[in-house]
Amino acid sequence: MSTTEQRVAIVTGAARGIGAATAVRLAAEGRAVAVLDLDEAACKDTVEKITAAGGKAIAVGCDVSDEAQVEAAVARVAEELGAPTVLVNNAGVLRDNLLFKMSAADWDTVMSVHLRGAFLMSRACQKHMVDAKFGRIVNLSSSSALGNRGQVNYSAAKAGLQGFTKTLAIELGKFGVTANAVAPGFIVTDMTAATAERVGMGFEDFQAAAATQIPVQRVGRPEDIANAIAFFTGEAAGFVSGQVMYVAGGPLN
Repeated sequence: MSTTEQRVAIVTGAARGIGAATAVRLAAEGRAVAVLDLDEAACKDTVEKITAAGGKAIAVGCDVSDEAQVEAAVARVAEELGAPTVLVNNAGVLRDNLLFKMSAADWDTVMSVHLRGAFLMSRACQKHMVDAKFGRIVNLSSSSALGNRGQVNYSAAKAGLQGFTKTLAIELGKFGVTANAVAPGFIVTDMTAATAERVGMGFEDFQAAAATQIPVQRVGRPEDIANAIAFFTGEAAGFVSGQVMYVAGGPLN
């Protein structure tokens, strides 16, 4: 058995979209995967897809913004699959609105899931990584980190995750742990469908309009992001840390 096949990965927000594609991709590379989402039952399809292909996966229900739930979830993964040494902080929510219309609850919810969630999950998993002298943390940022109308909360959270990532890289590097961020551009997910609805466009028209602004002339798919995450979590990426990779079909200003 290779070293890669012995790794245990946790992917948050893995019931659908980018998280599900990432869980499937990491399992295909030989990792046992904990498919973590707010609703454990919603993880069933992702787990079944992995196991049907011969992989090993479990579904874990967890609110990543809840400290006790995070500690319990990570402990369960360690018991059932083994010590988690790969963590993908993908869980996220949208509460889009213009600043003057945005409620404090909308701000707090986005910050809690994206930033507090990544903090709690990383803190809980790093103990296992340090003990193993190996770890890979990948945080999902976004092109919205550069600013996006109607997303002051989401943009701030995604920019914050980049600073969080760089600091983790500095603190954990000496223990064999790397931390990197992937910042997707336009990816076809439930979230972008919700954005289309917010601006009053049909999703197909929304995608077509977006594609005209992307150099490769197409929108992204969850698998495009999973490919980048797979690189950062690989054995060969041990000298790559503290980086932010924009996966957006072209350069972003």
